Amino acid sequence: MNKGKMKNRSRNIRNRIIISGGGTGGHVFPAIAIADALKERIPEVDILFVGAQDRFEMEKVPEAGYRIEGLPVAGFKRKLSLGNITVIIKLFISLRMANRIIKEFDPDVVIGVGGYASGPVLRAAAVKGIPTLIQEQNSFAGITNKLLAKKASRICVAYDGMEKYFPMDKIVITGNPVRKEFKKIKSEELRSEGYNFFGLDENLKTLLVMGGSLGARTINTGVMKNIDQLRDSGIQILWQCGKYYNDIAKNAIEKSVAGNIILKDFITRVELAYAVADVIISRAGAITISELCYAGKPAILVPSPNVAEDHQTKNAMALVNKSAAICIADNEAAERMISEALELLNDQERLEKMSQNILSMAVEDSAGRIAKEVIRLMEFGVQDRGLSG
Repeated sequence: MNKGKMKNRSRNIRNRIIISGGGTGGHVFPAIAIADALKERIPEVDILFVGAQDRFEMEKVPEAGYRIEGLPVAGFKRKLSLGNITVIIKLFISLRMANRIIKEFDPDVVIGVGGYASGPVLRAAAVKGIPTLIQEQNSFAGITNKLLAKKASRICVAYDGMEKYFPMDKIVITGNPVRKEFKKIKSEELRSEGYNFFGLDENLKTLLVMGGSLGARTINTGVMKNIDQLRDSGIQILWQCGKYYNDIAKNAIEKSVAGNIILKDFITRVELAYAVADVIISRAGAITISELCYAGKPAILVPSPNVAEDHQTKNAMALVNKSAAICIADNEAAERMISEALELLNDQERLEKMSQNILSMAVEDSAGRIAKEVIRLMEFGVQDRGLSG
């Protein structure tokens, strides 16, 4: 490696980074965590987010204090549809816009976290010879990331065995970043704040039911179907039902007169919800898994059946195989998940063992690890580790 070239490259660092992707909290919050980690290490860093117009990131990124530009890019319909013609037009417009953004902002490194916007932006950067880093969250790599990996300089992953999707010499195991609020998740102070914030009784065990920001039909059905059992259980329930299910869930609670259920369409202070929970019912997205591990919370996982290659089941089984969680198939959840949760809540020894097991699977400071890889690319570019894309 030519030291003279490395020094020259280092003197030309502009401390400009683009982070691209989003669509869901599972992409957006890790992206913000990476940005925060970079800001801690390089206070003068200039970070620009690029997301998809009218998606989750366009609201949450500015709230976190970062700039964002939106592309009109959208996902293809799985079935043959005339709507895909519009998607193709939007893709070409997004590619042109991505090229303009890359040219004008002139970043040192571009990071892709998944989501519709990642493809056009990382492709534009790679064409211009700008180092790119992919953050693959799942145990199964999607087709976009597999294509982008051919030109990527680094691929940060959370699971072993990802060499079946990506070149081995580009892979770095970093884990998945969790939002910075989780750094205090195990403190009694945060737990006490959580009880006050949600109006919960600190003397009762708490079941947290998470269905995502939009809601998970199967999980919500399972709660409503067993709402009388929950009412009489002697525990308290914090239920995030999603905005589409809020009215029907509210009606079910009122009909059952279940005063021990606190309903939220969306929980903004999710770290407080995790802090007070004794057991959590949720889907098995990659970031949810990372947050559960970091918090050390026993979980009943109901993998979504509507994901590529059933990767949520693979995510869940990584915990089940370590006796760190219970996995219930989506078509069985409405019947089983509440009884399984109540049985677990009444078994303190098993609760403690599962908590220890899941906590042992946490990867500390994933965002910091990814930030270090980004900084290495800023300093040495594709010359580092002999990566030529």
